[in-house]
Amino acid sequence: MYEKEPRTPEVEPPPSTTSKDGTPSDQHDMSRMGKSQQLRRNFHFIPIFGFAAVLMITWEATLSSASYVLPNGGLPALIWTYVFSLFGFGAAILSMAEMASMRVGENGQYHWVSEFAPAGVQKVLSYVVGWFCVLSWQAGIAGQSFSVGLQIQGLITLNSPTYIPQPWHSTLLAIAAASIGCIFNTFFARKLPLIEATMLVLHITGFFAILVTLWVMADIAPSSEVWSGLQNNAGWPTAGLAFVVGITSSVNSLIGPDSAVHMSEEVRDASRTLPMAMLWTLITNGIAGLVMVITFAYCLGPLDEALKPPYFFAFIGTFYTATGSHAGATVMSCIITLLTLCSAITNVATGSRQMFAFARDNGLPFSRFLSYFRYDIPLNATFVSFIIAALLSLINLGSGVAFNAMLSIGIVSLLSSYLVSISCVLWMRIRKQPLLPRRWSLGRWGAPLNVIGLAYLFIAWLFAFFPLGASPTVETMNWAAAVYGGVVVVACVYFALFARRTYIAPVARVKKEL
Repeated sequence: MYEKEPRTPEVEPPPSTTSKDGTPSDQHDMSRMGKSQQLRRNFHFIPIFGFAAVLMITWEATLSSASYVLPNGGLPALIWTYVFSLFGFGAAILSMAEMASMRVGENGQYHWVSEFAPAGVQKVLSYVVGWFCVLSWQAGIAGQSFSVGLQIQGLITLNSPTYIPQPWHSTLLAIAAASIGCIFNTFFARKLPLIEATMLVLHITGFFAILVTLWVMADIAPSSEVWSGLQNNAGWPTAGLAFVVGITSSVNSLIGPDSAVHMSEEVRDASRTLPMAMLWTLITNGIAGLVMVITFAYCLGPLDEALKPPYFFAFIGTFYTATGSHAGATVMSCIITLLTLCSAITNVATGSRQMFAFARDNGLPFSRFLSYFRYDIPLNATFVSFIIAALLSLINLGSGVAFNAMLSIGIVSLLSSYLVSISCVLWMRIRKQPLLPRRWSLGRWGAPLNVIGLAYLFIAWLFAFFPLGASPTVETMNWAAAVYGGVVVVACVYFALFARRTYIAPVARVKKEL
């Protein structure tokens, strides 16, 4: 269908290159983008692999998001939606890994769109995608921080039955988690690679600690109950529709593979290291998530209790039922909570770099302020990311509905950026236009994987707007559609009034360099 894709020759990094400049390949990539090296390249393969794996926390997320899928299909949906997502999202991750090798830069998706989209829409399309990326990662910081707060509340409820959870408790805990993320990304910024490698060790050891405990101590459900017989406890017209709505849970487990891309200017030999880190994150996190979701389905315990978890998350009750011990359940749950906090720290790093990159291209209001860097980090963008997370958390005090809408828009926005960027590279393949040189290629599997990834992403994007139950009330309605539409309108109006004159699409710099 298309010509054989070209490859660039291998470039081996000589020992004389500095940690800030990176390898000759890194220097060439920065020069090709028309930008100077500002951040220090202190991430090698293991730290950036740990960065992506810990941000996604796939096996942990299969536990924390189980409460959302169980009403929509029951135990079989818990497993089969994950299997479906693993293959579909896996194709999308591989597609993005190839694009990361084509064009290396913290810009990520909006840079890819800027280069791969048809010439007539490159600027405006990349601009809107840039807004989606910034919004999604800022919402991600607030979302993970809020998850930490809710999990801590669940643990307090487990150990103190007289405790009455209040919204302001979870809000303060979320702000505390976001502040920890900010501290780690400022005062300990140069130690971040070591911190990420340490988090990776906890991510792996925690998996085996919980897995073995559940299989040894929990009561095992019959296989017929686990693998077949979809249930519909959310009131949808059919169990099949309930199953598809429940796919949102698996999306939460696998979303965020582009996080490593937004750190690319801090990665040595990025055009090779990044796609390999994304590939191995898919393999290790994907398999670990599959093993854990099957284990959890067998060891869940009474489904009625899991559908209305008294501790906010079904996994806390499952751990208590399995061990019969408050202390045992607390220790197991603390592993999940600690790793969720690690993910929040990594989210701050990703979100601040994405904001910094887009501001550097004059894509945001106050771009000069947001693109300021010092001490080898985007200092202002890091602090602003914390402030945004804190302000979003305060919304929970007035309206939990509004706060959940802001969090759900993060998933929809990120899926939108994936959809547009992969569509652009597939469009080039269909038109048989020469793709950019890359050191990591999908070869003949490129187009099929693009198609599979796009098909899955569209389904996930569509049902991410659905509420988690039929006949929703104001409190249970998914308001992501309203927020999503509002963001698109605001971005387009700001572009028409201001950014069309000030925004510098990445492709403009590249063309000048070439």
